[in-house]
Amino acid sequence: MPVTSPFHGLSAFPPTPADSAGRVDTEALCRLLIPLCEAGVASIGLLGSTGIYAYLTREERLRAVKAAVECVNGRVPLVVGAGALRTDHALDLARDAEAAGADALLLAPMSYTPLTQEEAYQHFLAVAKATGLPLCIYNNPGTTHFTFSRELLQRLSDIETIKAVKMPLPADGDLLGELATLREKTNLEIGYSGDWGAAEALFAGADAWYSVIGGLLPRTPLALTKAAMAGNDGEARRLDGRLQPLWGVFKAYGSIRVVYMLAEHLLGVRAELPRPLLPLGPADHQRVLGTARPLIELERQSLL
Repeated sequence: MPVTSPFHGLSAFPPTPADSAGRVDTEALCRLLIPLCEAGVASIGLLGSTGIYAYLTREERLRAVKAAVECVNGRVPLVVGAGALRTDHALDLARDAEAAGADALLLAPMSYTPLTQEEAYQHFLAVAKATGLPLCIYNNPGTTHFTFSRELLQRLSDIETIKAVKMPLPADGDLLGELATLREKTNLEIGYSGDWGAAEALFAGADAWYSVIGGLLPRTPLALTKAAMAGNDGEARRLDGRLQPLWGVFKAYGSIRVVYMLAEHLLGVRAELPRPLLPLGPADHQRVLGTARPLIELERQSLL
């Protein structure tokens, strides 16, 4: 287990290369993970939403974790998604991840029938008790359609192994107010997803950026994170300005479609979106590639 927290700094969330049948390409996955280790990201978020965890079988998720553990070889903490519709399935996934060598867990409240706050609490409690790994709450109402109340987050923070929360950007934009409330009510490390708002979240005092683009092109997001957390706002804003065109295509097409297309372009890996998700068409493909090309070149130059 790493000495430092896996829930602080830039957590990079790579795509999971897989074929149309959901078979993970472990060699391609390793090719995505090596640059993250070399860049020195704070942690790797394996099998997050960008990592298509919800579309993969237990067996394929375990193959991905085992391959990642072998590839990363302790260089960077691995935070592994264990979300599932059923609590017993989530328990299996959490235990699989621990046995395979994961460093921490990420858990989303997946559901078909909308969950009550108590149902979500009991789900998280059961998974937290299933292993000794630290756990991050995955608060992602855009995909799960579940909203954590402040009271629920406070109750969950009292569970010994629940250490962090991955928050969406607040609808009202009040990051300072939200962080102050969460810090008053919980002892959780608080990080944010929603790449286009990450700089502002870090300026407001967030502990982590859970980054989609960091899982593919890590060096500019990592530099931004370090600058913001060091109080160098000017440099952080300059770097965020470099990323603004990419945020535009993230919003236009969805970040998952963008990064899967870029993964294939950059590494030649076969990273098929799980149906019913569809890849970008030719015109959109060219727009995204044109937008991302300056970042790709900067990434390549930094490796020279």
